[in-house]
Amino acid sequence: MTEKALRLGTRRSKLALAQSGQVADAVSQVTGRPVELVEITTYGDVSREHLAQIGGTGVFVAALREALLRGEVDFAVHSLKDLPTAQHEDLVVAAVPVREDPRDVVVARDARKLTDLPRGARIGTGAPRRMAQLNAYARTHGLEIETVPIRGNVDTRIGYVHSGELDAVVLAAAGLNRVGRIDEVTDFLSVDMVLPAPGQGALAIECRAANTAQDVELVAALAELDDPFTRVAVTAERSLLAALEAGCSAPVGALADLLADGQIVKEMRLRGVVGTTDGSTLVQLSTTGPVPETHEAALAFGRELATDMLAQGAAGLMGERAQ
Repeated sequence: MTEKALRLGTRRSKLALAQSGQVADAVSQVTGRPVELVEITTYGDVSREHLAQIGGTGVFVAALREALLRGEVDFAVHSLKDLPTAQHEDLVVAAVPVREDPRDVVVARDARKLTDLPRGARIGTGAPRRMAQLNAYARTHGLEIETVPIRGNVDTRIGYVHSGELDAVVLAAAGLNRVGRIDEVTDFLSVDMVLPAPGQGALAIECRAANTAQDVELVAALAELDDPFTRVAVTAERSLLAALEAGCSAPVGALADLLADGQIVKEMRLRGVVGTTDGSTLVQLSTTGPVPETHEAALAFGRELATDMLAQGAAGLMGERAQ
């Protein structure tokens, strides 16, 4: 007799279905059970408002979590950067798989790089974080650009470039990789130029906290997909975000790199940035130290850098503060 299929809750977007499909295959391999996708519409998918207006934090997550708690799905896959920083008391992130490329990328007309765009180029992005850093870079490098707030899925955003409405759009490399459209990228933005969103490129596999024998078994099986280095990095990044009391639509960038000496990972460097969306003011700092060996140590790593950033005036640059 074949075992009952595990039900994976996912958003309906092409990107969500692509990344959930990849996780479903991996879960099927470690559990030996079939996995079926259960498509769930979230508030963030149906609302046409800009993310900053609807609060950003959790708008793509709440419906998936409700389905989990009601037992309609066994586990859910989220883009980690969409998850609120506070852990849900009845749920657990059982796995953070190996992270995709965390960088931001440009898709521009005429295969142009960011620095080759015409004067006054209109660049679309849904993220105040990207606006702040792109505008700051433009100011210091003599570029004239206009950042334009946009929403929509990958097709919609790239469509603005093809239609000529925008000169370029900035997207996450990870998303384009997962939907098979990375060859449309005209410029990969160095993390020295634009720091990604905390957790960008990483996925979170969430399930119910271990209350029953089945839950315990599932948590253990999903944990096989966890990458400890990715987890420690994103934990530090999200701790920085939480300590800044910023929602996921606030103009905060963060990236933790693991620094290796040959094959041995020795240290972790955490970089953080917050700025006004016009790019006139940025607070950008970094810290390097031994790789945190516990969850608490990773949290402390992020909190310490956030404290330094707040001391440099980061709080006044945030605009929307998380409620």
